[in-house]
Amino acid sequence: MTRRLVWVMVVMVAALVGCEGLLLEEDGLSGGDSGSVEGERARVTRVIDGDTIDVEIGGEVYRLRYVGANTPERDEECYSDAVRANRNLVEGQIVTLVSDVSDTDQYDRLLRYVYVGDTLVNAELIRQGYAEVVLYEPDRAEYETFRQLEREAARAGRGCHPTGIFDDGSERR
Repeated sequence: MTRRLVWVMVVMVAALVGCEGLLLEEDGLSGGDSGSVEGERARVTRVIDGDTIDVEIGGEVYRLRYVGANTPERDEECYSDAVRANRNLVEGQIVTLVSDVSDTDQYDRLLRYVYVGDTLVNAELIRQGYAEVVLYEPDRAEYETFRQLEREAARAGRGCHPTGIFDDGSERR
């Protein structure tokens, strides 16, 4: 191969790589670590509470509820701590969204597992003790993993567990 042909190929590859970056920026989803998880990418635009966020997908904003995790409500003990934990994980982040069985709940919120890089936010909130596992059938892909994480968090007295907020004796809703 001649040097000129090699040079032309290098320039073409560089141009293609640059165009890929421009396409991501055009969608508003450049930056951040997308990790190795396959799914739909979105930008977190607002943290609503400990288990609910707003995300932008394709220029539209959707309300999203984390599958399998439940945090204290506004009038309950540890609410602010759970919101703060969620905010620390996702605020302003590019996230990857993964579906289970259901697309939305009765309030038309998207139901998703949410990843920041390779961190599954739903699981991390449970691991830190700011969320409890909850089973909303038929969405159960991570249920057993979440149950184990909650047992460990409770045993270690992490997050909200010392308050007793999660001691209602039920994982089903």
